[in-house]
Amino acid sequence: MTDQKDAILDAALMHVPFDGWSETSFQAACADAGVPLPEARGLFPRGAVDLAIAFHRRGDKALRTRLADVDLGGMRFRDRVAFAVRARLELVEDDKEAVRRGATLFALPIYAADGAKLVWETADVIWTALGDRSDDLNWYTKRATLSGVYSATVLYWLGDQSGDYSASWAFLDRRIGDVMRIEEAKAAARNNAFLKPFTQGFDRMAAAVKAPKRSTQQDLPGRWSPPA
Repeated sequence: MTDQKDAILDAALMHVPFDGWSETSFQAACADAGVPLPEARGLFPRGAVDLAIAFHRRGDKALRTRLADVDLGGMRFRDRVAFAVRARLELVEDDKEAVRRGATLFALPIYAADGAKLVWETADVIWTALGDRSDDLNWYTKRATLSGVYSATVLYWLGDQSGDYSASWAFLDRRIGDVMRIEEAKAAARNNAFLKPFTQGFDRMAAAVKAPKRSTQQDLPGRWSPPA
């Protein structure tokens, strides 16, 4: 079944640049892969939409492998995040038009929730690879913040005409810098004698929020295991 899914997805990537993640692409991919349409519907019930989701998740799977093979210990933390986001985009550079068509698809209101979920999954892959063990509100805020950074960078990257994408990586660095300044401001507030009672109250409330427990790796919106 996995082989059939991969075969259909591989075939679709030849059609998507011209016809988008559409029924036309889906049927052409099934024909090219030699998978009967009724059988393909069982693998991808919503057709091209589920195919686009499979394409995104394939990139996340490749990213997970890529980050597992790299020693990030010598980098500043912000550089680790930048490296991971950049790696995710470099993995799909050869299929940039498929990414563009996917961004268009998931911008539609009917599929916006699917798109948001996929971005969240990517953020979770990155945070998990970077060793995040938070189990409270920070689990959510970290992924939400990175989702915003990633989404903005993807849109910039799609329009980037610089040969080496240097403009995109500079944009990414600025977005991460913005987030770091927010975190620095929060840390300063915690150390401020006047604001400390308020921040301590917020921290107590945040600690009461728990990250979701996941029974399997596919139980989304994230893969999380409690601290050892």
